[in-house]
Amino acid sequence: MQRLLVLVRHGQSEWNLKNLFTGWKDPGLTELGVAEARGAGRALKAAGLGFDTAYTSELGRAQRTLTLILDELGVPNLPTTRDIALNERDYGDLSGLNRDEAKARWGAEQVHLWRRSYDVQPPGGESLKDTIARVLPYYCQEILPRVLRGERTIVTAHGNSLRALVMVLDRLTRDTILGAEIATGAALVYHLNADSTVESKVVLQPQL
Repeated sequence: MQRLLVLVRHGQSEWNLKNLFTGWKDPGLTELGVAEARGAGRALKAAGLGFDTAYTSELGRAQRTLTLILDELGVPNLPTTRDIALNERDYGDLSGLNRDEAKARWGAEQVHLWRRSYDVQPPGGESLKDTIARVLPYYCQEILPRVLRGERTIVTAHGNSLRALVMVLDRLTRDTILGAEIATGAALVYHLNADSTVESKVVLQPQL
């Protein structure tokens, strides 16, 4: 039985381009972001991968990325579930601020701590630990059972919400996950064993 799980980070957003903290704000994709999303679809098609079901967040940039991927795959009406559990990490008071503005306000060391620590929350926002605490139960209860039943599954989401899944799949620690980066438009292709461990992993870069 094939147990396929593919994770795709949304294409570049307008705020990625402007170096702004995005979180739960909802900017659209840039032209490059659209190209990355379509390129992810082309890469998946070239690899001969198809899907039975899809998941995405409540944020438009992830939803648009999924739409563009499915268009490239020729399955625009694939059954899709949207859930807030897959949203990006909430950056709270940092949301909408340029990273340099945030450093000027709170200091570079403090901003770095908020961005790269595991369990330190920015004011009004979530730590990576908080993000993982909402993403993983959803994955275990909703997504993983379908993958283990043989439903080929694609998830388009965000850098930090996907890091929560990568942490479990790749068996990373709270320290090693901090260095894990997922590029926009990159597709992480996992084949799982029956016990939910990883049989194989391949990273497909978007075909631009």
